[in-house]
Amino acid sequence: MTAAVFGTLPFPNQSGDQIVSKAVSAAIAALFKRTGKVEATVRAEPVAKLLQGSVDGFDFIGNGMLMYNGLRIEDMELYVQAVSIDFSAIFKGQVKLRQPTQASMRVVLTEDDLTKSFNTPFVVEKLQRLEHEGQSLYFQNTQMLVNEDKSLTIKSQIQLGKGGETVALDITAQIDVQERRRIQFVDVTYQGDEKAKTLGKALIDHVNDLLDLDKFALDGTQLRVDRIRIRNKELIFYGIAKIDRFPQRK
Repeated sequence: MTAAVFGTLPFPNQSGDQIVSKAVSAAIAALFKRTGKVEATVRAEPVAKLLQGSVDGFDFIGNGMLMYNGLRIEDMELYVQAVSIDFSAIFKGQVKLRQPTQASMRVVLTEDDLTKSFNTPFVVEKLQRLEHEGQSLYFQNTQMLVNEDKSLTIKSQIQLGKGGETVALDITAQIDVQERRRIQFVDVTYQGDEKAKTLGKALIDHVNDLLDLDKFALDGTQLRVDRIRIRNKELIFYGIAKIDRFPQRK
């Protein structure tokens, strides 16, 4: 019976789980400006459960994922629990959840990803909301370095006002997660003269205020981080994604 039903669908020689897997892969890929490998594997046993929209879960693995705001993710893995979906929406290229679900996640950012992110218009605009002594700040050549001792270094040239003095910042810190949703720079050391140190402290306070995951989550999702691991010039985040509805590309 199941084979007969799936045999009438507009995807010849594909089983129901393959159809849904491809639809999930395409829907996730559509959330990004560019992706490398993107693959979702839907689990449903027996496959006939799909006709009622019941899925045991799905695993998603993607790499080289460039978001529309310019932020880049080296690797992302999602392992979604049992979920109920609207099977009819699959053929419209959509993934609609009938009820909220939760996924374990692993996200990898490289040193290069971090540097590029800090130089995107999306992040620079947020950094430049900070003023210092009544002057606007203009960030240039910002670098993020992942050090062997698992600390992070931020280097940047900051111009005070248009055509004003340029201050070189050199800041090293540990990274911590607080309340599972706030990524924070802690145990910070500042290099340079007093002006550079004062400006550096103001910048770290500002950045720490910005790094709230609820400000970056896709619509309909909530991210929580349980652990951050640093190795091989990479930051690896382990946590949970709570999904009320599947994000749609804006």
